[in-house]
Amino acid sequence: MPKVVPAEELDWVAELIGRYPDGIGLDGLLDKVGDAISRRTLQRRLAALVAKERILTSGGRRTLKYRLAPIVGQATIVQQHNTLSAAGELYVPLSAEGEAIKAYVRQPRTQRRPVSYNQDLLESYHPNQTYYLSESLRKQVHTLGRSPVEQAPAGTFARDIMNRLLIDLSWASSRLEGNTYSRLDTERLIAFGQAAEGKDALETQMILNHKAAIEYLVRGVDGIGVNIPTMLAIHALLSDGLLPNPQAGGRVRDHAVEIGGSTYLPIALPQRLDELFGIVIHMAADIRDPFEQAFFLMVHLPYLQPFQDVNKRVSRLAANIPLFRENLCPLSFIDVPDRAYVDAVIGVYELNRIELLRDVFVWAYERSCQHYVAVRQQLVPPDTFRLRHRAEVSEVVRAIVCGGHPVSDTAIRSAIPTTIAEGDHDRFVELIQDEFKSLHEGNAIRFGLRPLEYASWSELVKTNP
Repeated sequence: MPKVVPAEELDWVAELIGRYPDGIGLDGLLDKVGDAISRRTLQRRLAALVAKERILTSGGRRTLKYRLAPIVGQATIVQQHNTLSAAGELYVPLSAEGEAIKAYVRQPRTQRRPVSYNQDLLESYHPNQTYYLSESLRKQVHTLGRSPVEQAPAGTFARDIMNRLLIDLSWASSRLEGNTYSRLDTERLIAFGQAAEGKDALETQMILNHKAAIEYLVRGVDGIGVNIPTMLAIHALLSDGLLPNPQAGGRVRDHAVEIGGSTYLPIALPQRLDELFGIVIHMAADIRDPFEQAFFLMVHLPYLQPFQDVNKRVSRLAANIPLFRENLCPLSFIDVPDRAYVDAVIGVYELNRIELLRDVFVWAYERSCQHYVAVRQQLVPPDTFRLRHRAEVSEVVRAIVCGGHPVSDTAIRSAIPTTIAEGDHDRFVELIQDEFKSLHEGNAIRFGLRPLEYASWSELVKTNP
């Protein structure tokens, strides 16, 4: 009985041949596979692929080359009566390059060329020398993303807007995966633990997994980074309860996967996959610009497909790591059209073109910044001068009220404690003036004043201004 050849081995050989559109000979293939497979075994695999019509041969015995067989089909065109219709689609503003990529990936799958992982896309990138985002785009997003706490410890801004971020990013990222939870449903689930009625349990799990992963990144920002342990942890949290094999969470996959709706065939060989995963992450870690680093992860993690599933979700959360660490506005993917995002990722898969994904990334970041502008305006940096002199402020306010003095520069200066440096007197007087503007019977207790004391002083300064 003939031995059954594992499908993964045939896929691996076909994938290798697919990198050479003009064909490759047996000796060339042997150079690429190294010691992974013998000459005789490779010849048998090639014969099997020819028999299955997955590859074609050309040339004579000494010049024989192998190449992937094109996908062909027939179509019957039936002319129908002319009808007038109109349709609209939510999308993002596109560059000329983005339009070209969109036009290609919108073709029927049977008209797009099958492709495999192209290592040249990774090898052609040199951190801090090569840039997917131009200098002008990097300046643009840096200006958009500045927060009022940019000099504060890492993660301060993300923690300040944590409640909003958990809902926005969990909902928007899940929606890009086809999750049907509404934003209000997501808010109820995250805030109150109330699962939406009529929703699949896996959708609920997906939302909760996002929440756990975002909390892990924000609260542990000092201990995480663009490194392999962090990526594995994000995957473990995002994939919890969603994979057929629970042990696949937080691990690089050990078998082939397919991409629905795409002609792209990711790497199948585990050893090669594991090696490239390490290279991608270490290369990303070397990138100094936080936005370039974020976009690099959004390009190369889905393209490599290091995990059994949940790769795009990992890339979207991982893209926020450099933004969290530098207190920049997060990328929450609010309002990003799912078709635009899918088209952009397929453009990377099948064409190794990043322009459409770049268009989506820049628009999505601008939208996120607009979404958080109100939140940002509410984040007033703490007045460290006031914090440092809280005791002296209370002392002076009490002295003026209990002494029955009007609020004047003279009264304040005469009560300034010796602990206030002379060079700070003007600022201290201004601070006391501001305190009295907001002082009333209900908050006078902050300065150790009883309601009757405040009421007596208030009446006194009204009659003797």
